[in-house]
Amino acid sequence: MRASGVTVRRRLYAALIIGTILFAALVIRLAYVQMWIGPELTELAEQSWRRNVPFAAERGEIVDRNGVRLAYNISSPSIMAIPAQVKDPQATAAKLAAALQTSEQNLFNMITKRQLIVRIQPAGRKITQEKAQEIRAMSLPGIVVAEDNKRYYPFGGLAAHVLGFTGIDNQGLTGVEAKYDKELTGLPGSISFLADAAGRTMPGSSDEYTKPKDGLNLQLTIDNHLQSVLERELDQAMLKYQAKDVIAVMMDPNNGEILAMGSRPGFEPSHIKDYPVETYNRNLPIWMTYEPGSTFKIITLAAAIEEKKVQLSEYFHDPGSIEVAGARLRCWKRGGHGSETFLQVVENSCNPGFVVMGQRLGKDKLFEYIGNFGFGKKTGIDLGGEENGIMFKPSRVGPVELATTAFGQGVSVTPIQQITAVSAAINGGKLFKPHVAKAWYNGETGDVVDTVQPELVRQVISPETSKTVRETLESVVANGTGRNAFIDGYRVGGKTGTAQKVVNGRYSADEHIVSFIGFAPADDPKVVVYAAVDDPQGLQFGGLIAAPLVKSIMEESLRYLQVPPRQDQLPRKYVYGDNPIVEVPNLVGATVEDIYEDLNSNFLLAKSGAGRTVVNQVPKPGTRVERGSTIRIFLADSSEPEPNKPSSDGQTAPGAQ
Repeated sequence: MRASGVTVRRRLYAALIIGTILFAALVIRLAYVQMWIGPELTELAEQSWRRNVPFAAERGEIVDRNGVRLAYNISSPSIMAIPAQVKDPQATAAKLAAALQTSEQNLFNMITKRQLIVRIQPAGRKITQEKAQEIRAMSLPGIVVAEDNKRYYPFGGLAAHVLGFTGIDNQGLTGVEAKYDKELTGLPGSISFLADAAGRTMPGSSDEYTKPKDGLNLQLTIDNHLQSVLERELDQAMLKYQAKDVIAVMMDPNNGEILAMGSRPGFEPSHIKDYPVETYNRNLPIWMTYEPGSTFKIITLAAAIEEKKVQLSEYFHDPGSIEVAGARLRCWKRGGHGSETFLQVVENSCNPGFVVMGQRLGKDKLFEYIGNFGFGKKTGIDLGGEENGIMFKPSRVGPVELATTAFGQGVSVTPIQQITAVSAAINGGKLFKPHVAKAWYNGETGDVVDTVQPELVRQVISPETSKTVRETLESVVANGTGRNAFIDGYRVGGKTGTAQKVVNGRYSADEHIVSFIGFAPADDPKVVVYAAVDDPQGLQFGGLIAAPLVKSIMEESLRYLQVPPRQDQLPRKYVYGDNPIVEVPNLVGATVEDIYEDLNSNFLLAKSGAGRTVVNQVPKPGTRVERGSTIRIFLADSSEPEPNKPSSDGQTAPGAQ
């Protein structure tokens, strides 16, 4: 049936209308895509085409409290490959293998991977600038020399356990490098380019550079010079006593800042593969736990004085042992100390006397103070790997456990707990949280971003009790077991410790940990130093081994910190075997014949120069030294100018040394 003309026209009109609507919709859609979402789609497309070559951010430096750089970065480029852009994989692999001194087959496998970007590792990671320049000169298509850096520790192994070290990707693995990895790392940058699905650079495109955001610089509380003094003494003690471990920590007792911390054996962060895991993975001052011995008696003393359970002038009789619940607890001195005041109990480190202090305090009160001084839990120092130590559970504390705890046996502590607690005992009673971070600052501008404020945990004892503890411990150094820590011209307080080690569940008769904790000046402490020597060879007493170690560290540290010497210290009590302190006389102007006979009993003499008259001397007159020390005298005729002093024409005199 043929359609009428009207029907045909209607159909044409309908088709026209529908076509117009569809065309209009298409135009609107195209306009929407081009004008409204076009930039978004373009961005999405570019994201699928974009390839990034990363650039590591500069890791923040670590400096000491005076700004001395302890860890920073040195340029060390890395090699990357863009497989799709490598034109001759076999030849490229051969040239790279020769330059990097690695396997040609391994390189070929890397640069032919179906990946956008491949790191050439390990041979191509952190290479030298010279090697990078050699590879750039080859102009190998698809091979990119990317800027990179590696960590550098300019002082080798100094403060290694505090600093820690980083991995191949500059990620912190131990020490403050790990603790503050996020702050030190920063944000990486990159060079980006457009490439097709095969990885080929798209014609007409340009590279984009995103600048990396460098990490913050970290300033530590550590003092580089004090750290070097402490570690020098650790090395000497390790060599002298052939010990298993040697540990030392120096703290500012007034705010919890760690001024120096170290242990032996040590390691060098830049050569970590040369050391066993247990050496670099254990920071002994915060990780090692052991029975503290008599240094723990400071806590018992402070608690007993605070609770008014003992008067230092009160007398006590020590027969050499004390019986507690059927157990006989002995004093270190066979036969005991006899009649003595409680001040002498502390000076003599008399175990029975401290048992009595503990008994007067009672279980609950003694362990309350032990907990308040921070034992049995982590101090919270900003270093990884800290241990809790071990205390008796209250339900398991009987008369014997109470007695042994009072003199430092049966409990386990860490060195950082010990020095933190003793700092509270002598600083006015304030327990501070120890820390090694001091401030954060921007490396480019030098602006300080944040500072670490001292954190007061609690007030443990009164300032009056703390003053009495300081004075008592000063007497220990002047008159008691700590005499070998005595420093002429400085008021020093301290306490020795000698603890038997537990071996296979039993106390060893042959292995001990000897320790000493000292502070100065005793009336206004600026530094406190704790040192422990694990299983030294020879006589194993804290007063003979650890006290001189702490003395050596403190003596140089006090002078470096410009703490002035004074004359109001307690005089040292000398006993048989001690070496007295004597004053160097003025020898200038005397003849050799005049001085030899008078000085022979107190000093050794070393001569320099020719002649008969003393024109100069070292040490200077009035210096106080140990008897038997050497005086170097400079001899000349009386008319000659003194050595080491300018002659009349301004030149150094002949023969000066």
